[in-house]
Amino acid sequence: MLQSISSITKEDVALIYKSLSKKEKEKFKDSVILVTGFAGSLGYTLLHFFHTYGEELGIKKVYGVDNYMFGKPQWMERIRQNPLFDLRELDIITCDLSFAKKADIIFHMASLASPIYYRLHPIETIDADVAGLRRLLDFFKERLLKGFLFYSSSEIYGDPEPSKIPTPESYFGNVNTCGPRACYDESKRFGETLCYNYARQYGIPVTVVRPFNNFGPGMRINDQRVVADFAKAIIDNEDIVLYSDGKPTRTFDYIPDATVGYIKCAVFGAFDIFNIGADGPELTILQLARLYQEIGRERHSYTGKISFKTHTDQEYLTDNPNRRCPDITKAKRLLQYEPQVHIKEGIQRYLQYLKESNRREYFW
Repeated sequence: MLQSISSITKEDVALIYKSLSKKEKEKFKDSVILVTGFAGSLGYTLLHFFHTYGEELGIKKVYGVDNYMFGKPQWMERIRQNPLFDLRELDIITCDLSFAKKADIIFHMASLASPIYYRLHPIETIDADVAGLRRLLDFFKERLLKGFLFYSSSEIYGDPEPSKIPTPESYFGNVNTCGPRACYDESKRFGETLCYNYARQYGIPVTVVRPFNNFGPGMRINDQRVVADFAKAIIDNEDIVLYSDGKPTRTFDYIPDATVGYIKCAVFGAFDIFNIGADGPELTILQLARLYQEIGRERHSYTGKISFKTHTDQEYLTDNPNRRCPDITKAKRLLQYEPQVHIKEGIQRYLQYLKESNRREYFW
């Protein structure tokens, strides 16, 4: 039996709705939305937001495209029951887009974001970020759009110089073009170039967002990024395993908190580039592991320890950035975006969501 929406998700989508301005909400009136890659970790919160508030926002239709490369999440069936949605098993690289010809707000998030998986599927990653994006831009270039959002990545910065942390959108990056992570980093960079030129040549109101280390509901716990690895360890009461020395640092942003920023970008209605993420605290991976351990012990009877191992993937740490922290001054100024969920609260909410949910909902 399909479970009802978790209490955490209900609170999360309410936070998103409350955080949008009246003007931003009005952009959705009578709109038709297209979301590519909706079955991924970022799609969960976005679709549940439209599921809960779509009628109130006056949305006409939400189309979704996903090839289910990693399976069909159980939560998707809940969304299917809402007549507002039309979710289709299609590949954005080859599918006929005519069914969505009336779409006027586009969220292009189709990609492979976990380093383990995009290294296993480099060509598919490039195709989604470049060929899929190009097809969408070509299809919609002469149509009247309210907004077009391309999900790029903070990985386009590569391993930033210390003087460029916090990292502003103006930083050009320090990226290896021929390394095992290049399929993702460089395809996102070229995707941004496509957006820039289609905006210049055709006037498409395409906005680029660079997400910084998201985690939370909707993220598969076999995703194999540390935020999911650590959550799985807590849920299964197993040791938290680090496959590095634990010294690299990151800031982490709770997905529903970041989704506020993504929606603001989607209806921005002009070409620009925005970092969206938490601008603090910047934690080492070891500090993050200890925080998960602390919360696990306080709230989930966790008894595991932290251990260090060498990953079976020999390229696991190749070109891994030493630090990642965004400068979000521009998003604060132009979008009135402000992160609201602290890392500790975000982890607590993520773990509680996992506890409340049927395991098949998030682990497929």
